[in-house]
Amino acid sequence: MATDVLILNTAVMDLRSPDFGFADRLAGAGGLARCATEAMPPYSQEELRAYVGNGRATAGGPGNTAPLLTRAGLRTAVGVNLGCGAAGGLDVLGRAFADRLAAAGVDLSATVVHPALPTGATFIHESDGGERGGIVYFPNANNDFDFERFKAHVLRLAPRVMYYMYSGLSDRGDANGGRDLAAFVAWCRAQGCVTLADSHTLTGEPQALIASGAPVPAYALLEPLLGELDLFFTSADEARMIRNTLEPGNGRSGADTEGCCRSFLEFLAARFAAGAGRARLFGVTVKNGAYVCLVGPDGRARETRFCASRFMVGGVVDLVGAGDSFRAGLVAYVARHREAFVEGRLELDEAVQAGNLMATLYVTAPLADRYGAVPPFEALLAVVRGGRSFATVEALKAALAGAAAGGAAP
Repeated sequence: MATDVLILNTAVMDLRSPDFGFADRLAGAGGLARCATEAMPPYSQEELRAYVGNGRATAGGPGNTAPLLTRAGLRTAVGVNLGCGAAGGLDVLGRAFADRLAAAGVDLSATVVHPALPTGATFIHESDGGERGGIVYFPNANNDFDFERFKAHVLRLAPRVMYYMYSGLSDRGDANGGRDLAAFVAWCRAQGCVTLADSHTLTGEPQALIASGAPVPAYALLEPLLGELDLFFTSADEARMIRNTLEPGNGRSGADTEGCCRSFLEFLAARFAAGAGRARLFGVTVKNGAYVCLVGPDGRARETRFCASRFMVGGVVDLVGAGDSFRAGLVAYVARHREAFVEGRLELDEAVQAGNLMATLYVTAPLADRYGAVPPFEALLAVVRGGRSFATVEALKAALAGAAAGGAAP
C-alpha cells in the first residue's frame, strides 16, 4: 500500500532548559543560529539523557509533522539520518527521536544510522524574564544527507507527497547552490509525488535585514528549487527576505503586510509557475491565517486570497514548530485530495483551515503530549466544514471529540 507522505531530513531533538545560556552568546538573546558540530557543547550522553527526560524536550523537524499526520490516519514515513551509539544502536538523541515517532506510528524504515556524526540537536534557552532566549541548531548527521541513498526509499514507499525539510540546513543537502536538491525534487515528481519543501528562518534578526533590503545568501538556494515544487509556504518575514534575495530591493513591495504577501505570491506565480504544465500552490502564513495563490495546470493564477483562521484560541504553550504543524494539516488535506490538487481545483479555504486547525492543536498542546489532541482526519475535516469559530481550546476539542465519535461537529 502506498505511503501518503514521506518526510525527509532534519531529524533533531529540541532541548529546552535555563541552563542553555550559551545559546544567547552564540545566537544573541532571542536570536537563531545554525552552528557547526565542532561548536556543540561537549555534553555527555548521560547529560543529554537528563535533558531529554526533563519534560521539556520535543522531537523537531519531522517530529513536528509526521506524528500529527499518523494521528490523523495518514500513512506517514520519515527518511532521516540519526547518530549511532549505545542506546539500541543509536545515540541518546537519536533514540529519543526514533522512539517518539515510532510511538506515534510513524514508519521509520527509511532511517539511516550515521557512523560518525551525532543526531541533530537544538538548544533553546528558557528564561524566567519572559523574554525569548537564544536558539542554536547543530545539524550534525543532517549535514550528510545523501539524495541517492534515499531514492531507493522513495521508490519503495511510493509516497503521494514528498516533503523535504529544510532548504538551508544541510551542507550536503544544499550542495551545488541548491541544484542537487532541485534535481532530487524533480526526480520525485517524475515518480508521481506531489512535492513540498520549505525553508527555515535563516537569521536571528529578520526585521533589521528586511529594513535594510539586504539579501540573505542562504535564501539564494531557493532559486533553482522553487520552480520544481508543487507546494511552497513561508512566513511573512521570510517572504520579504526571500524576495530581497531573489529580486533585490523588492522585499517590502506593497509596504503593508497584505500588500507584501500578495506581491510576493504574484512574484512566485510569475517567475516560478509560468509554463510549468501542472498545478501549484503558494502561500504566506501570518498570525491570523494565510494568503494563498493557486496556479492552474495552464500556468495561470486562478485564485489569490486571504484565508483567516477560524481557530485562533488562547492557551498557547510553545510556538516552536507552529509552521511545521500548519503544513502537516495542509499536507494531510492535499494527500487526501491529490487529484483535485493536480487538476487545479483544490478547495483553498478547506486546505488552509485544515492547516490552521492542526497548528492550533499543536501549539496549545503540553510539551509532554504534543500529538494527543489530533483526531482522525475525517473528524478534523468535519470541524473545518462546520464553519464554526471557537473561543477556547476546550470548545474546539469538544467539537473534534464529537466529530470523532460520529456525531455532527457541535
